[in-house]
Amino acid sequence: MYRVMLADDEGIVIDSTKFIIEKEFGNTCQVEFAKSGRKMIELAETFRPDIAIVDIHMPGINGIDAIREMQRFSSNTVFIVMSAYDKFDYAKEAIKLGVLEYITKPMDKTKVISVLKKAMEQIDSDREKRSNELLIKEKLETVEPIIENGLIYDILLQEHFEEDIDNYRTILGIEESYGYMMAIVCGDSQEGNHMTNAIGSSVKISGKYQEIREGVKNFFDCKIGNVMANKIAVLIPQKEPQMELGLRSELIDRAREMARYLRKKTDISFRVGIGGVKPLKELGDSYKEALNALIATTGSVAHADDLTINCDYEDGYPKALEKPLFEAVGKGDLNETRVIAEKYADWMCQKAADGDLMSMRLKVLEFSLYAEHLAYQNGGQTYRYSSRNNYLPEIMALETPMEIREWFISKVMAACSDVISKRQERSGNIIKTAKDYIDAHFDKDISLDDVSKVVNISPYYFSKIFKEESGLNFIEYLTNIRIEKAKNLLENSNLSVKEICISCGYSDPNYFSRSFKKNVGVTPTEYKDRF
Repeated sequence: MYRVMLADDEGIVIDSTKFIIEKEFGNTCQVEFAKSGRKMIELAETFRPDIAIVDIHMPGINGIDAIREMQRFSSNTVFIVMSAYDKFDYAKEAIKLGVLEYITKPMDKTKVISVLKKAMEQIDSDREKRSNELLIKEKLETVEPIIENGLIYDILLQEHFEEDIDNYRTILGIEESYGYMMAIVCGDSQEGNHMTNAIGSSVKISGKYQEIREGVKNFFDCKIGNVMANKIAVLIPQKEPQMELGLRSELIDRAREMARYLRKKTDISFRVGIGGVKPLKELGDSYKEALNALIATTGSVAHADDLTINCDYEDGYPKALEKPLFEAVGKGDLNETRVIAEKYADWMCQKAADGDLMSMRLKVLEFSLYAEHLAYQNGGQTYRYSSRNNYLPEIMALETPMEIREWFISKVMAACSDVISKRQERSGNIIKTAKDYIDAHFDKDISLDDVSKVVNISPYYFSKIFKEESGLNFIEYLTNIRIEKAKNLLENSNLSVKEICISCGYSDPNYFSRSFKKNVGVTPTEYKDRF
């Protein structure tokens, strides 16, 4: 159905146009008319036409001005302008307004029908586009909570890579580079700094999660995670790397109001902890601050920046280098480790220029020991109690900042290298043990699970590293071993094809024959006939 409005001060034009429309398009069009610019605007407010055929010259408000007024509240209407005058100025003004067609009177029937069909095609296209947009929006509203929870989950458990966060930002439309976390904690009531009946309350908020989610989004432009015990983690994106006191005070007031609203809506008590502003990939720390803020106070809302729960650093201290440095060591990223370690060492050298070598020695020793601690954790090394008993005498013997700098960088780089080498060594040992077992048991009915038990790691992880190290998956490798053995027996023994089939680990001669031909290009019999 198309709603068509005719606007012309000549009754004969309205009648003839209406006749053409009804005869050509029948019941698919609902036609209304107006005989002045003012009546056209008033009719459009209630009728909301899909198509408006408008005469430029009408009493009072002319057609061009009436179209301009209509476009303020009826932006989807397709306009067709008609006039007894073929004037360039009118046509130019109509084009500015986005009019579909400019036609002159007297209107030809064929022209009217052609223009209306063109307008209807545009309307159908716009309707389909709007319908698709609504469908996408509907699907997004179903999927969005899942994606938001994925982002929150990755942030809290820090099981993400840089590209993961970037992908989440793109999908969820997060343009900001910073943010802070809220921890919404529920219970039957508050006693001191904790909520009572955490387990029972977790069941309650799970049943009312959608109401809580909508309520929180009414107060904050945020991303919300699922219920975790009696807690819900909330991410609020932020443009700036820090928050001024005024904004923080306003935020706390809004959080209090939200907690009251949620209690009224769900009959559950809530406390809200708020962490400091961090880069998006470090928001796990902000969530820990939010929880610690609730532990440190008995208020219903607590902000970490208002409490003495964080470590402050002196002006100029390169705090931003610490976490990336240790992340690079833990990942075994040699290039990143060297770049950050050199920046940090340069800063220490500047501080030591005044003669305070002891502070530099202590900091270098602290960081080197922690880097090695990460290497033990992430590299599968064996910890030895006395392996570092020479560090203190070594570092005390260093007399210049540059000597200490080089000692620091060498230790940190060595820790990073150990992460890589121990991982590679362990993977190499696993693959060697696995291949030795396969080579010795290829004639048996062995499986991926059997081999993963031999090397004592999960089938999933074994399959992954086996493919990475050998370039073949387990089945491909086993098949290659069996086929090579079969070829050798076919060339150098008098065994029958069936006997060779069994001795190579195949129970079905037909399957053996198909596998052999797939890998060699000929059947076992054809291959044997060559020799």
